[in-house]
Amino acid sequence: MQKIDSPQNPKIKNIIKLRESSRERKEQGLFLIEGHREISLALKASVEIENLIYCPEYIKRELAIDEEKIIEVSKKVFDKISYRENPDGFLAVAKIKEYQLENLQLSGKPLIVILEAVEKPGNLGAILRTADAAGADAVIINDLKADLYNPNVIRASQGAVFTVPAAVSSSAQTIKFCQKNQIKIFASTPAAVKEYTKVDYQSACAIVMGAEDQGLSEAWLKAADEKIKIKMRGKADSLNVSVSAAVILFEAVRQRDIK
Repeated sequence: MQKIDSPQNPKIKNIIKLRESSRERKEQGLFLIEGHREISLALKASVEIENLIYCPEYIKRELAIDEEKIIEVSKKVFDKISYRENPDGFLAVAKIKEYQLENLQLSGKPLIVILEAVEKPGNLGAILRTADAAGADAVIINDLKADLYNPNVIRASQGAVFTVPAAVSSSAQTIKFCQKNQIKIFASTPAAVKEYTKVDYQSACAIVMGAEDQGLSEAWLKAADEKIKIKMRGKADSLNVSVSAAVILFEAVRQRDIK
């Protein structure tokens, strides 16, 4: 087990690079996971941990991992690398694990969330967390604007980025994937006539959400089997995309739970 007391240590400097730079994460194939719960979920998902950094002054519980990968740091160093307000003393450097469309393992009647050009890491993380809660088979991300391994995505997802397979692909490839696998496409758009409660989600289906400012592209609107909307009954014209995803996903779950 190593011990580091200086924020100027090369490993500590590299951790800060990984925290702040999407390019560094991509080039090195590494990303950060902070928090006992999130690291535990990553380990269960067979994410490969390169190093586990821990601070004895913060930790309240143990985490089982190969001792050779463990680095103990001082409080000063951990405060430098942590991106949380109330850290629990655990931070891992892990190898990026990517899913391809063709490698997704779907159930007989899959429920999928498809996101197009969602920009905010917090929204992406919240949708992953909701997808996990709803038991969705996968989240497919088109025209990725937010880095899937941004620390804020992992934090907002509460570790669900490791529990729900998340594949990155183009809209054209994803549309072909849905059609090939006979997955019905429900495109969420304010321009729709039909409310989200008036369609049947009990067969294999995908709920497709676009960015809040631009909505879905013409490609998805043309490919949709049904266009759906959440009717606004107040003065606001739309909901946050993560809230919309939760509302529609759990309507699908409600219908599927009906015997």
